[in-house]
Amino acid sequence: MSDEPAPVRKRVRVTSPHITATRQRRVTGTSEIDAQTDLGEIYMSSLLRSQLRLALLVLTALAVLVAGLPLAFALLPGMTRVHVLGMPLPWVLLAFAVYPFLLLLGWLYVRAAERNERDFAEVVERP
Repeated sequence: MSDEPAPVRKRVRVTSPHITATRQRRVTGTSEIDAQTDLGEIYMSSLLRSQLRLALLVLTALAVLVAGLPLAFALLPGMTRVHVLGMPLPWVLLAFAVYPFLLLLGWLYVRAAERNERDFAEVVERP
């Protein structure tokens, strides 16, 4: 063993030959939205419009169901005399038939809203 200290190595800085080149900024829809530019506002308003249109469509379907059943009972009084499993038909429709429709409506709404968002993301992330 030698008591000589190990030689000190000089540090070397490694850089890219393109370090002085100007970098091109890739402009995407997400950068436009983040920067809150006019184009970003257009992108966001288009997403909001499509989601609002979908929500109004679902709300209309729900209103037709909620208003349609009592209206059907009023226009067709013979329905109240029909019994299913010992219960009047309007009660059966209101108690059991409405909920599967509501679940289906909710499921369809979620799928359509996710599709809108997926389509929006594809448009925004295009180079």
